[in-house]
Amino acid sequence: MHHSFVFSLAVLAATLPALSSASGDHGQDRRDAHTHARPSAVQVGPRPYFLVDDLAPGKLKTQLQNCAARQDRLEPRDFSIGHRGAPLQFPEHTRESYVAAARMGAGIVECDVTFTKDKELVCRHAQNDLHTTTNILATPLAEKCTQPFTPAVIDADGRLVQPAKAECRTSDITLAEFKTLRGKMDASNPRALTPQEYLGGTANWRTDLYSGPTSGTLLTHQESIELFKQLGVKMTPELKSASVAMPFDGFTQAQYAQKMIDEYKDAGVSPRKVWPQSFDKGDVLYWIQNEPEFGKQAVYLDDANTVADLPTAAQLLAYKAEGINIWAPPIFALLSTDAQGRIVPSQAARDAKAAKLGLITWSLERSGILGDGNNGFYYQSFDSAIKREGDALRVLDVLAQDVGVQGVFSDWPATTTFYANCMGMK
Repeated sequence: MHHSFVFSLAVLAATLPALSSASGDHGQDRRDAHTHARPSAVQVGPRPYFLVDDLAPGKLKTQLQNCAARQDRLEPRDFSIGHRGAPLQFPEHTRESYVAAARMGAGIVECDVTFTKDKELVCRHAQNDLHTTTNILATPLAEKCTQPFTPAVIDADGRLVQPAKAECRTSDITLAEFKTLRGKMDASNPRALTPQEYLGGTANWRTDLYSGPTSGTLLTHQESIELFKQLGVKMTPELKSASVAMPFDGFTQAQYAQKMIDEYKDAGVSPRKVWPQSFDKGDVLYWIQNEPEFGKQAVYLDDANTVADLPTAAQLLAYKAEGINIWAPPIFALLSTDAQGRIVPSQAARDAKAAKLGLITWSLERSGILGDGNNGFYYQSFDSAIKREGDALRVLDVLAQDVGVQGVFSDWPATTTFYANCMGMK
């Protein structure tokens, strides 16, 4: 019998007791919400082994199969970064998503940071995403949204004339109100005629199984810090751009950037366990200048949409000269294809290494089914080389071995954890 298949069954069997326990008394789950600890053994489930089995024959497949056959214990790895937790299945930036990421061996987990009407920090991917990531439109708080729900306009032939829309911001509500909401899969239905219909639209390769009325627990930034300490994971908060004009009710951008760092200091978290991130270079430079211990690991996220948007070699050298140590572009920025159609490091990746910048990239397992082709944003520079689901591991291998990234954000950290253990990565 195939070695990786045998090991997949063993891992799945080891995971079943935990799954059985998780399906028990939800009331007890709520009472125990502050007592989470990382499991004694990492549990990655069957997906990484499915991806290994799906790889085309070759050196990498053989290497990973041999690794799977001899592994009896997996360990957390900093290379494996939980992107918003584990949102391939769990609603992003919820307690449940974070716990799942830690269970899968993510060494670092992300809280995207924004603020409420009363200027308290909370974990959300954007200040203005509550209408797609929570149940707010199905609650009385819907009336406080910046843009109330507007139903779709559909003509007599069933054609969509105008999509449904809404916009609900964390800054529309207080922290106390925010805490009454439930997280759900980030999705919406453009053809919705009611708020309840609008809350649908989840991609068919994700699931709403963990978006029920007793899950989807939203967290403040401070609560995420305490949870991450309990789980034994390191932390990578991203300071999100505000949707409101700054200063907001006297709250300046500098105060916002400082407040995020202060919450780690108040919680006694070592700067060595924190990688603060921002797409705004001003935030990164603020930390470098005003909180140098945290600034050492500050991550400058790149918002390039195409290869043409990427910084030049001279610009990357300038980042380093300004004190920036880590550059984090999307995956497509670091990969290309050669004349034989193989995945290889991009020019930007080579330029970044020449500038002595550390590299982190985002986000693996966020593009759905790969074998269908047309894999979108993250694969745009090398999609011609992607033929099957297992190719996600080839992407990971080139990023790790040839580009030399120090970490990879993934929507399902089990895969990056498995790879990092197999390859002896930190």
